[in-house]
Order: sequence, then structure tokens, then C-alpha cells
Amino acid sequence: MAIKDNKSEEMETDKDQRENFTVVNNSDEDLVKKETIPHFFPTYRVKRNLYPIPIILVVLVAGVLSYLTYIEAGVQIDGGYISESEYGPIGGIINGIIYTALAALSAFIIIFVIKRKGVSTLMYIFGIGFAIVAFFQTWFFGEVIVYLIFFDLPIQYARFFYLVDAELIFFTAVGTFVMIYKYLTSKSIRIKNFIVLYIGLLIGASMGVLMPLWTTLAILIGISCWDLFAVLYKRGPIKQLVEMVSSPEDEDASDMTEKIKSGEYKYDTSKLEIGIGDLAFYSMLTSSALVQTSNVIIMILSAIAIIAGTGITIMGLKRNKILPGLPISIFLGIGTMLLSWYLFTL
Repeated sequence: MAIKDNKSEEMETDKDQRENFTVVNNSDEDLVKKETIPHFFPTYRVKRNLYPIPIILVVLVAGVLSYLTYIEAGVQIDGGYISESEYGPIGGIINGIIYTALAALSAFIIIFVIKRKGVSTLMYIFGIGFAIVAFFQTWFFGEVIVYLIFFDLPIQYARFFYLVDAELIFFTAVGTFVMIYKYLTSKSIRIKNFIVLYIGLLIGASMGVLMPLWTTLAILIGISCWDLFAVLYKRGPIKQLVEMVSSPEDEDASDMTEKIKSGEYKYDTSKLEIGIGDLAFYSMLTSSALVQTSNVIIMILSAIAIIAGTGITIMGLKRNKILPGLPISIFLGIGTMLLSWYLFTL
């Protein structure tokens, strides 16, 4: 869950070779290109001036799915390990702690595995994880849409619902297989971006629907704090992961890093990579804002705050190799949601 800049081409090969620090002469200042990361990493690659586009897309699509599921279909489940309806905010806080702890544990397990088996192991971890999420979430939202189609039809057509549902399972399985195969084998940035966007919005929409208010807030705050540690701390798992797949620093690279910190040089941020976790939690927040308040304006305002927060984070990339993509955006989004919700209820 981090934002990183990237200078990869539209069709790049995923070789073990990495770009070292390279100075790009600019009319105003000297910019430093960063090394790329493997193609199979779950990041959305985009030009800096177009960074709001993937955020807008996940927010819109996840919002529609959340509205259809929660409002139209009436799927209102009290998600989480502890029932918030029974224990209130305390239950939500406990849920947030549990989910954050699970995320942290999973990250350290992944680091342990790739240290033993190599970075290429990540490709299979991502593939299996994405396949599970894509299949079950696509099936879940697909059933919601099928239900809404058949809901107003005469009772004699009810049997067709089960027939369509069986076909939905089959085509979801086939589509998931093709999608994961493409993710692991294709070098097309467009295909990878679509898959990252699709899985990210599915996660965000489902969590926005299933998690009640306090659980949602606790998860978002907990994961944002974890993101700070994982990316910025020298032994944080995301920081370790980026260092594992990057070129080892030589004396020249270390000297360049010091010059960047001093402001003599700046990193080139003309192209960026937004992590799938960032997209998922952005859309989780906006989807929750929609279903909890039933006010699309509050969702839009929250999305604008998230985009603004991401812009602030991107500005910091000029002097940092990688930055956590959640904290600023999520805290701005939560603050905007709660404030606008309060103002609309006056």
C-alpha cells in the first residue's frame, strides 16, 4: 500500500536487470529516475497528471456496486469478527485491531517466504490471492445484479434465476482463470492496470458494504498507521520488499540519495505507481460513506479529499523513493466524510 514513481515504458520486460540512478537533464532542474519494480507487482501505473483517473474509476464503480447491494438488494450484513450492533464502537475498534494485526502478520509472513524462496514466489502469491478474490467477489456482485433483474419478474420466471446463477458461476470461473493468466504472463501495462483496478474496486465495494461504520473507521485508521510503519520504517515489510527488488546501492547511488535529501536533485515523478491496497481502501471509504449516509454528495466530497491527499503525497515523492499512499488521503477522506455528514444533518 504505497505510492511510487516509475519510468517504465508501455511494454516493458520483467527482467532481473534494474535501472540505476540516472540524472535526466531538465530545463529547470535535474531529475533522477528511479529503478523499476517487477511487472507482476500489483500497482496501477499512470502519468502524474492523470493520477486522479484510477481513483475516480474505483470510487464510481465501487459506489454503484455498493448502492445496488446495500440499498437496492438490501444486503445489510453486520460484518467483522465482533458484532458492532451488539458491542457498539468498542466492537468496531476491536475489529479494526484484528484486521490490522492480520494485515501486519501476513506482510511479515510474505517477507519471510520470499527471503527463503526468492522474489519470484510473490508472483504465485499474488496470483492465488487475486484468483480467490476475483472469483468470489465477482460471483457475489454478479448474484446481486441477477437478483435485481429477476426481482420484479413474475414468480414463474423464478426458476430462470437459478439457471442464470449456475451460468454465472461457470463464466466467473472461466473469466477469473483468463484474467489471472493474463496478469501473470502479459507484459501489457493496460491489461495489468485493468486487473489491478478491477480487483481493487471489488475489495473496496465489498468491505464498504459489509463493514459497519465504526469497524470501517477503525480498519481504515489502523491500516493507515500500519502503512506508515510498513513503508517508512527501515525494517518495514513494504520497504524491505522494494529494496529486495531494487538494485543494491553503490557509492554513486548513495551519494545521489544524499543529494536528493539535501534538495540538490529531485526524483522524477512524471510517472507513478499506485498500490492496489491504496485503491481498495480509497473505494472502501467512499463506498461506506455512500451506504452509511445515503448521500452521494458526501461520497463525492470524500473522494475529492482522497484525491487531494494523494496529490499531497505525490508532491513528497520528489525527495522520497517511496511513500505510504493511505495516511494523508484516508485521514482527509474520513475528516471530510464526518464533517459533511454532520453539516448535512443540521
